[in-house]
Amino acid sequence: MLHRLATLPLIVVLLGVTALTCWLPAVHAAVLRDLPTARAFFYSGAILLVLTVMLALATASWRPRNAARSHLAALVGAYLVLPVAMALPVVQALPDTGFANAWFEMLSAFTTTGATGYAAPRLPPSVHLWRAVAGWLGGFFILLAAYAVLAPLNLGGAEVISGRVPGRGATGATQITRIAEPSERLARYALAIFPPYTGLTLLLWLGLLLAGEDSLIALTHAMGTLSTSGITAGRGPDDATVLILDEVMIFAFFLFAVTRRALPFTGLADRSLPLGRDPELRTAALFVALVPLVLLMHHWLFALTVSSEIDILAGISATLWGALFTAGSFLTTTGYQSAHWGQAQLWSGLQVPGMMLLGLAILGGGVATTAGGVKLLRIYALFRHGERELERIVHPASIGGKGAAARKLRREGAYMAWVFFMLFSMAIGAAVLALSMAGLEFQQALVLAIAALTTTGQLADVALAQPIPYGPLSATVKLVLGLAMIVGRLETLALIALLAPGGWRR
Repeated sequence: MLHRLATLPLIVVLLGVTALTCWLPAVHAAVLRDLPTARAFFYSGAILLVLTVMLALATASWRPRNAARSHLAALVGAYLVLPVAMALPVVQALPDTGFANAWFEMLSAFTTTGATGYAAPRLPPSVHLWRAVAGWLGGFFILLAAYAVLAPLNLGGAEVISGRVPGRGATGATQITRIAEPSERLARYALAIFPPYTGLTLLLWLGLLLAGEDSLIALTHAMGTLSTSGITAGRGPDDATVLILDEVMIFAFFLFAVTRRALPFTGLADRSLPLGRDPELRTAALFVALVPLVLLMHHWLFALTVSSEIDILAGISATLWGALFTAGSFLTTTGYQSAHWGQAQLWSGLQVPGMMLLGLAILGGGVATTAGGVKLLRIYALFRHGERELERIVHPASIGGKGAAARKLRREGAYMAWVFFMLFSMAIGAAVLALSMAGLEFQQALVLAIAALTTTGQLADVALAQPIPYGPLSATVKLVLGLAMIVGRLETLALIALLAPGGWRR
């Protein structure tokens, strides 16, 4: 049975998983005696399951010429097809909404962007659960794709580690041993990733429940943290009342979006390197610590010139934790805000400190994690390359040490990181241009473009003095943002590798 499933096209298997998952909110709604919502999810799941069976029968004997390229194309197809399927029960459960709005909502959830166009009280609890489940599945899907599809093709940050050309696998390995088929890798990594990914989610959910959190909100926060979608069920940034204990637990789980070495399964990570010496973890700690430091220094250097009253303890308590948690959340592209973030803004005296969060989201989290953005390993590679170039200016005859891996990271890895950074910048420019042509002001277009490409939809709430609501945006703007979310989630190098003529050969 499992072998037969492995031979089916990836997009068909994913559609079947989506169909079965629809029944989870259906059971939840039935328990709450919300029968119209339960019927909407149950019937939608049944329709999608019938469609999956029909597609499975039609494609049972189909075999692609290039399996690796086929799975890469399936990643793009998943973000084009699955949000449409996920929007079906939402439209049925919310008769007063349009399909375009439901599609944008589910695409945002599945790409772990977390942007929402609906006010929290408008959605039934089971729809909130469906959004969280979609984001959680999106996080698992990108983890599976990173290890089973992108890494063998030197994509998704693996090109920085290997130093090889993106879009091509290792050469010469076929002379030594048989290379596992992509379907085999998918099955193997799915079985390796799903148990710890689920276990960590349940562990955080249990911790939030023990801290006194509501069960549904605790579950959505646990799913939103592990998937870095930042989805919540009715607790937005304006009415955040999360206890410090809850925030501490969520902050601890940000570690799994910073470095792949913290994940309890093998993959791209070098287990011989201690976690404390992990370059991504150290880089993240540096940037996260800078935000509270900037807020504190701004208050002491400028705000104290206006008032002679100094309340150091109150200032530190308001700024340190609120800024630390929020900075870590946006660096991992999760998007949760601390209950003390607003107080930290007022105390610091900065008009729009949310602009710093834009930079953190662009930096992004770790390679082969659920986080988006440029990724910390690419930033680290560029930093090491710059450091080495400065050494050569002072000592032209010096030799860079720390082994072959470090030299590869400083040379080929930094080159690949710079190429990706330029492509990412060009994608921001193209998205801003498209949004401006759709009628948005430049500042709004810039914030929304970065929010979509970094998969951090909550930036629209904090980056400017006035939040940008997603609901009133036009259909054209939502279409542009949806495409930008897909590009940001898959990364531009993967799309270029898919479209490159060199990958068309068998």
